[in-house]
Amino acid sequence: MKKTYPLYYGGVKQRFARSVVVGDLIFLSGSSGRTLETGEVSSLDVKEQTWVALEKIRLALEEAGSSMDYIVKTVVYLKNMADYEAVRETEERYYEKYAPSLLEERPASTCVQVVSLSKPNMLVEIDVIATFPPKRKRKRR
Repeated sequence: MKKTYPLYYGGVKQRFARSVVVGDLIFLSGSSGRTLETGEVSSLDVKEQTWVALEKIRLALEEAGSSMDYIVKTVVYLKNMADYEAVRETEERYYEKYAPSLLEERPASTCVQVVSLSKPNMLVEIDVIATFPPKRKRKRR
């Protein structure tokens, strides 16, 4: 069974799902520094964009009935690989606050540099695959 959750930027439904649940896996669309309220990039600072992306990941996983603690794989797309350490440091700070278990049992992760992202001022985008908590009923909609 497949369940999709729509994505809205500034109240406008996007042409792709925010997340898709298939069996016990949750596949999130790439999350970036674009705010859900306006669809605009939050800042030209890679740390701020990373924080916003992680906030959107957390909210999407909670909407699906899971949490960041159950992330099993991430793919980080960077416009400039020189931002790698700043992104990973921001990720660490975010995990400390919202998913400390990921600091001990880290998800698999890939990081690649890309020529561009969907908006010219986007610096980072993060793809996530997660699962559900064991022996816990997940949300059905």
